[in-house]
Amino acid sequence: MKHWLVKSEPDAFSWDQQVANGVEPWTGVRNHMAKANLIAMTKGDRAFFYHSNIGKEIVGVVEVVREAYPDPTAEAGSPWVCVDMKAVGPVPKAVTLAAIKAEPKLEGIALVRMSRLSVMPISAEHWKVLAKMGGWKGK
Repeated sequence: MKHWLVKSEPDAFSWDQQVANGVEPWTGVRNHMAKANLIAMTKGDRAFFYHSNIGKEIVGVVEVVREAYPDPTAEAGSPWVCVDMKAVGPVPKAVTLAAIKAEPKLEGIALVRMSRLSVMPISAEHWKVLAKMGGWKGK
């Protein structure tokens, strides 16, 4: 299993909406590096759900339940893809961007290095640190 972090602006699509919808396509990605990360996702991979712009914090964990397919919100024939994600659960304690930046064990994490990237890999080491910070006991 690989680990990821996916970002969403909570006023556009929030953790609460993800939970209410159950399975939701992760649409609207229009960056080639983020698209490549979506393509690299496999069923069963887990991702931290991060509220960007408002809150700037990890609030939950989602799981990939359908691998990359053409994004239905994109123009026909365009290269954009999406994956389907289901909510696994909230993190007991939100992990803020400030806390992530302050943790030496997270030095070099893509969230800080490439702050505009909306879909990014998270190393196994960084996943463990973030999970501990948020009180997440699952995979």
